Amino acid sequence: MSESALYPAVKRFLEQRGFEVKGEVGGCDIVGVQPGEPDLVVITELKLGFSLELVLQGVDRMASCDEVWLAIAAARRQKGRRAQDRDRRVRMLCRLLGFGLLAVHAARNDVQVLAEPSPYQPRPNPKRRHALVSEHARRRGDPSPGGTRGVPIVTAYRQEALACAARLVAGPLSTRALASETPRATAILYRNVYGWFARVSRGVYTLTPDGQAAVERWR
Repeated sequence: MSESALYPAVKRFLEQRGFEVKGEVGGCDIVGVQPGEPDLVVITELKLGFSLELVLQGVDRMASCDEVWLAIAAARRQKGRRAQDRDRRVRMLCRLLGFGLLAVHAARNDVQVLAEPSPYQPRPNPKRRHALVSEHARRRGDPSPGGTRGVPIVTAYRQEALACAARLVAGPLSTRALASETPRATAILYRNVYGWFARVSRGVYTLTPDGQAAVERWR
């Protein structure tokens, strides 16, 4: 299927909204004009799939019109793969930029409006914000460079677990002794997320071989 196959359905959609629609005007896939004082101008760019190039085309058109629409082919369901026309992040991006977004069902000569071209402000998420600030404050130094891939992220929790592991290198200790330097030691050793600790007796722990390896790795 070519991008031109999307044109009839998008043209019909815009005409139903009162626009006179023409294709390939001034380098734009679709230009619609609604008479008025002044005229209302809408530009639509067509692509089979959502891409950075499509977004950049929309950005380039913003100064030339009142509304920008991005139109993509409605995706068939594919197991294990997120369809772009159902990806919430794609819709949010279009709203942030003020773009309209259409999923085009070419065979049915129909479109689905995924986002209207209107300003969008993301709803604040205080819980997520607090989690970010808390993690930032609890980390010691800057142990994981941005863009790191394929290696464990050294979170504040991992740093605390490593602090406990480092003290256990010399031999078993009680959680009370460890808590003097790591307040959450009791919970960390009890949960044993990384498998670094082994219980010797009530409230007393030692290092496992994985724990010893971790201390060496992040020394």
